[in-house]
Amino acid sequence: MIEKMKRLLEKRGRKAYEVAKEEILSEEIEYKPIRDALRYFIQELWHNFQHPALLSLACESVGGNPENTTSIGVALILLTGAADIHDDIIDQSETKGSKPTILGKFGRDIALLVGDALLLKGFTLLHKACNDLQKKQGDQIINLVKKAFFEIGVAEAKEASFKGNWDLAPEEYLDIIKMKAAIAEVTARIGAILGGGNSKEIKALAHYGRTLGVLMTIRDDFIDLFEPDELRNRAKNECLPLPILYAFRNTVKKSKIVRLLRKDQIKEEETEEILHLIMDTKEIQELKKEMKLLIGKETKILDNTGRSRSTLGLLLRSTLEDL
Repeated sequence: MIEKMKRLLEKRGRKAYEVAKEEILSEEIEYKPIRDALRYFIQELWHNFQHPALLSLACESVGGNPENTTSIGVALILLTGAADIHDDIIDQSETKGSKPTILGKFGRDIALLVGDALLLKGFTLLHKACNDLQKKQGDQIINLVKKAFFEIGVAEAKEASFKGNWDLAPEEYLDIIKMKAAIAEVTARIGAILGGGNSKEIKALAHYGRTLGVLMTIRDDFIDLFEPDELRNRAKNECLPLPILYAFRNTVKKSKIVRLLRKDQIKEEETEEILHLIMDTKEIQELKKEMKLLIGKETKILDNTGRSRSTLGLLLRSTLEDL
């Protein structure tokens, strides 16, 4: 299911991504390190199909033309890219997966400036796209995006204040995850607005977007448990993944996990042992149960709007696959 969804998201978000890439590559930047960093980011790292795809799907689900979402999708790709780079700086994340981040490859100063450049370019393109809409609708979309990015800024600040706090209550970290889902909410909301959805549909899709953002982030937290480098960095410079915070409620398991996390190096053997310790705990089963309940509630909300939205429902269900 996940692979199917990845293919779908890429198909629906590819056009906006290609335009975003062209926008970045066409910039005439004399200073080679900045130019190289921007090219590396957009060509190698930031294949963000999900935001323009969600925008397109939400628009289509209310009977709109998904082609009308491309220009705003381009802006969201660049804006979320800027936020991602700044997040890496805060978290000191030098690698993601098998590739170095902008921070890891070019250093902090270049990373900060590249993030700023993407932010400025993204908002410039957003204003340009909104100028082609009716003034009231364009102003509404700009304000929605602004509010969403302010919210994730607050979420990042709160998360930074919890660095190294292994006694953090999972509910506190879950609140941060919910705040970070503001971008997914606003993306789905804007898609519904562009598609001409009624107030009930717009509200339902905005709620859907927030829930999808939460579920995808929790899924990513589970995936981080399988990545020694990512888990090591999170233990040192970020908040621990949500599943570990829930598992810490089992005091016996907590002491064993803490011992593994405090090792000088976290290797595959340690991640496997941590997974073995937490995946069958009552706390993790309860977390998965809550995710299933969220999916069920959101599906009912979508159904109550009176339209068939099977693709959006499939996206929700895919967040639980293989967990």
